[in-house]
Amino acid sequence: MQVYAVRQVATHLRELVESDLFLSDLWIAGEVSNFRSYPSGHVYFSLKEADAALTCVLFKSDNKGFDFKDGDAVVAHGRVSFYEVRGDLQFIVDFVQPEGVGALQAEFERLKARLQEEGLFDEGRKRPLPRFPQRIGVATSEAGAVFHDVCHVLERRWPQAEIVLAPTAVQGPDAAPRIVNAITTLNQTPDIDVIIVARGGGSLEDLWAFNEEPVARAIFGSTVPTVSGVGHETDTTIADFVADLRAPTPSAAAELVAPDRTEVSVRLSIAAGTLLSEVQRHVESGHAGVRQAVTTIERATPDVNRERQRTDDLTRTMQATVDESVRGFQKGLHGFRLALRSLDPYATLQRGYALVQRDGHVVDTVDDTKVGERLSVRVRDGDFPVRVDTASPVPDQKRRRRTKIAQEQAPLFHLDA
Repeated sequence: MQVYAVRQVATHLRELVESDLFLSDLWIAGEVSNFRSYPSGHVYFSLKEADAALTCVLFKSDNKGFDFKDGDAVVAHGRVSFYEVRGDLQFIVDFVQPEGVGALQAEFERLKARLQEEGLFDEGRKRPLPRFPQRIGVATSEAGAVFHDVCHVLERRWPQAEIVLAPTAVQGPDAAPRIVNAITTLNQTPDIDVIIVARGGGSLEDLWAFNEEPVARAIFGSTVPTVSGVGHETDTTIADFVADLRAPTPSAAAELVAPDRTEVSVRLSIAAGTLLSEVQRHVESGHAGVRQAVTTIERATPDVNRERQRTDDLTRTMQATVDESVRGFQKGLHGFRLALRSLDPYATLQRGYALVQRDGHVVDTVDDTKVGERLSVRVRDGDFPVRVDTASPVPDQKRRRRTKIAQEQAPLFHLDA
């Protein structure tokens, strides 16, 4: 036979109770009795009926200042647990609502209070909407009239904006996860400037998807400013509290996100007129300043006529000096030209002389020639080729004696045909 310690059994009972999903999320209605409030902030009481009672505890961390007392009929939300120290089965309460309120409304108030405590509704975290959005995301049903109304308003007020629809169910058991998915999709779409989460009016049950915690947290986590346009003006959802801006209707949400193009046009015209007037004023002021500066300069400028006359005199003197210098240079150049002309070797050609050349070099002695060599002879009016036909003459002492013989023979140079 196995014997267990009290702690083992008590712990087993606590684990068994707390693992039961049914007991972990309960709404229980009953009459408050044995109400006791302690300085620690914890509240102990019982919920009872004619033939049953349940021990309850509301800890300080969950006590949001609920006002109830013995004899009140309430609806309480919480979970069932087992307290091993006293061996008590107790209902740990986190929210209390008067019994006259329906279950959905009580759940609404409970979630609202918890999210508010977490700071999801803080005004300081809410962002302003862009003044001139270029891409507007809409999370709503593609089949209803809501999307048509939103498009109509945006087309009338701000037609240059592109509308991006993320279709989703807005009612029913699968609506909440699909709304979350639509908001996530729009956040992942490039260049979305603002998001409208919209649905038409309905009962609390019809709008319940917008009161669910995943939707609230999706709106809270959106990186794009979000406008809630759910239901009619009197309808209020958790989404309204979390969104950056709440609109009373879907059409009003479209009006809030889009500026009126007519108003913008008028304001631009006024601004353009103001800007033009300001520019003209500055131009006129600048002209006046320039005129004043010119007048001041003219008054400060000395009489330049005397200086102009003096400049003319200096110019005439300098011109005469330059002309005289030029004439002197020209005379000198003429003398240089005559001197160079007398030294020009080609000038002698005009007097009947000739030059014998080899490859552009002057041949100035017969000893520098060879039989058969081709030379060039330059005369007054041009040059012609020749060929050496006889051997070089003999030395000077025999030259005179043989000159006559050489002349009687063939000439020294032959013209090339």
